[in-house]
Amino acid sequence: MATTSHNKLSLFPLLSLLCFISIFLLLSLSRRASLSSPNTHRSATVFPPKSDGSLSPLSATCDFSDGSWIYDPNPRSTRYTSSCKEIFKGWNCIRNNKTNGLEISNWRWKPKDCDLPSFDPLKFLQTHRNTNIVQDLWKWRPAGADRGFTFSQYNLTIAYHRTNLLARYGRWSANANGGELEALGFKEGYRVDVDIPDSSWAKASSFHDILILNTGHWWWAPSKFDPVKSPMLFFEGGRPILPPIPPATGLDRVLNNMVNFVEKTKRPGGIIFFRTQSPRHFEGGDWDQGGTCQRLQPLLPGKVEEFFSVGNNGTNEEVRLVNQHLYNSLKSRSAFRVLDITRMSEYRADAHPAAAGGKNHDDCMHWCLPGLTDTWNDLFVATLHTIKAL
Repeated sequence: MATTSHNKLSLFPLLSLLCFISIFLLLSLSRRASLSSPNTHRSATVFPPKSDGSLSPLSATCDFSDGSWIYDPNPRSTRYTSSCKEIFKGWNCIRNNKTNGLEISNWRWKPKDCDLPSFDPLKFLQTHRNTNIVQDLWKWRPAGADRGFTFSQYNLTIAYHRTNLLARYGRWSANANGGELEALGFKEGYRVDVDIPDSSWAKASSFHDILILNTGHWWWAPSKFDPVKSPMLFFEGGRPILPPIPPATGLDRVLNNMVNFVEKTKRPGGIIFFRTQSPRHFEGGDWDQGGTCQRLQPLLPGKVEEFFSVGNNGTNEEVRLVNQHLYNSLKSRSAFRVLDITRMSEYRADAHPAAAGGKNHDDCMHWCLPGLTDTWNDLFVATLHTIKAL
């Protein structure tokens, strides 16, 4: 199947889009309670909707990421149901009988100065149509993706490329003949090439018209990269970086190199987003320390700060630490736009699978579907619409 003429869209990791691609969405106007957002993050600025619900540039701008969660006892029509086969079993909170599984989608995000339009799947397909081929849906792996879907009637491809660090990495063991790292006493670890993109997405920037990049959780994962037993060992130009640098500095090197790589290899007219970090909500310890997430409603603003303030040195502070590195790396990068999903997500301690995730511990990192990530789709599509309207 020819792909070079397709209008290609890479979504990281908005897979819930696949479940409701043919369903119209309705916005309920019923409002009861709200939880407001403190202005603690930088975010992208986009334009508000017009009275007819469409988006266009206006003199007053709107920050979609700054707002509050409003409880709606009569929510808009369901985008897709728990029967959607694309939902990973552990994230299907309704089928897994999570106590608040049905109520998670009753909370609607309301930006302070505008409304966030609901994602209209059919309109999305029509807007990004290229050329009609056949009325069919093909599953494949474009440009090394873990999975991809082409909606042939609209000539639109959506793909997901899984990469943990963005950069290439793999196990490293000391050479019996010695070397620079061996001389420092290192016996094993993980080699991270800060200047080489991981093969899972290396072709993505030249293949897709729209990219959403993100990285984060694995950089603060001592269970995966033990600083003593299996540390990250950073390489550049094929040689180890000496003296060895800590993960935070390695992240800066990787972000700088990967951003440069994408800017050089992106398609003409390509649109590039960097998505901010998705927060975790462990209480009482990390995932392997008995941490839980049993809340049934979003957090209040004060509690959000307790969870995530870097100054508190808490279990979940990684989200803002990673975002700090991200914003610093993008300071002078005009080609990149920030898709801030962090602010709205920090409140949603109620929206994780928790004990219903089927693990031997509470899953306080992934999200229930249907759920919060559907609002990420709203944010992405609304932001994309405003960019194309400029």
